[in-house]
Amino acid sequence: MSEPVPPNAQSDGARRALDGGPAAGSPAGGAGAGGHAAGAAAGGPGIAGAARDARGGVSGVVPHHWGARPRRRLIAEVLLVLGLSLGQSAVYSVVQLLDKLSRAPIAKGTSTLNVVRSSREYFDLTYQLLDIFFALVPVLLVLYLLAEPGKSVFRRIGLDFRRPFRDGLGALGLLVVVGVPSLGLYAVGRAMGITTEIIPSALHQYWWTIPVLVLSAIHNGLLEEVVMVGWLLDRLGKIGLSPLAAILLSSLIRGSYHLYQGFGPFFGNFVMGLLFCWLYKRYGRVMPLVVAHSLVDIAAFTMGPALGFG
Repeated sequence: MSEPVPPNAQSDGARRALDGGPAAGSPAGGAGAGGHAAGAAAGGPGIAGAARDARGGVSGVVPHHWGARPRRRLIAEVLLVLGLSLGQSAVYSVVQLLDKLSRAPIAKGTSTLNVVRSSREYFDLTYQLLDIFFALVPVLLVLYLLAEPGKSVFRRIGLDFRRPFRDGLGALGLLVVVGVPSLGLYAVGRAMGITTEIIPSALHQYWWTIPVLVLSAIHNGLLEEVVMVGWLLDRLGKIGLSPLAAILLSSLIRGSYHLYQGFGPFFGNFVMGLLFCWLYKRYGRVMPLVVAHSLVDIAAFTMGPALGFG
């Protein structure tokens, strides 16, 4: 995680200038290793050295740049975040697939997406809402990790409402491009015996069932697109992966945490990941991806039998 900026950070540029290093905002004093190296070469204190005043006394500590992290720290961040969220889901998904394959042909297995948590109505509602809330904590975590002082993290990844018309049209286009082929892929996978029977919802019919299913779908869109696209591509790029390698790895993880549904959903979500990552790299906006993903899941969760599921 980022270290908090100390209270004396506002005078950082002046202190470095007195010490012979570059002032804040100058080309050599920018973010990253280059800026730190240049400061040290000019007699500056380096990343964590002490700044000196005009009399040569130590006057404070030069803080780390908010967004600057060593490569090993970024790798650890990626492993920790994925281990708490979708990477963990991918591991469980692989184990569940092996469990199903060891029992019977995969086509005879079932995958239920929204399950009953309690036989009592309002406890079931409470559990459903708690599941959705805590599953969104990784989204808040990666937004925190991406944040920099004075900059909007939502604008940085395009998770805002600055372009509602364009984002809405893009989301509707993706709904068609992704949603319709998904139905065909599911039917083909079932016919080939490589996909389990998918039951989008097993919830009882209460007054809150549809709203909870809609919230569950929105949660899926936020979690997968913010974490796997907005945050992960940024971190993989800073670690040193090429854009193509980052897109392939993100898409492979996306497909992996759907493996419990069979090989058809793995392939479909892998291709979906390739498309969504490419669109994000091209346009820099995660909002249409979140909306499109949410719409696809809302349709599946609320109209599953009519669409051929279950």
